[in-house]
Amino acid sequence: MKVVLHAPTCGALLRARSNLRNLKAADPAAEVRIIANAGGVEAAIAEPDGGTDQHLYLCENSLRARGLSAPIDIATVGAAVLELARLQDEGWCYIRA
Repeated sequence: MKVVLHAPTCGALLRARSNLRNLKAADPAAEVRIIANAGGVEAAIAEPDGGTDQHLYLCENSLRARGLSAPIDIATVGAAVLELARLQDEGWCYIRA
């Protein structure tokens, strides 16, 4: 199972992190990614989470628009919308957190 959780707000990022933990507990073999954009990138930088950040990808467009840089230990994608579409095209299940 491959699931991508979309987190465009602070609240959505909190839900996505919780969803990730619950999904991995229920199915440890599941592949899960969180794609954060808009307000979700600010929340990710302000409140790191060692238990889920290895599955987190920050939108470079959102970072640039806010004058932010991604921490070195968090991955990025060029454009969240393109990455979400690409993953869905590859068969990933999309869930907006």
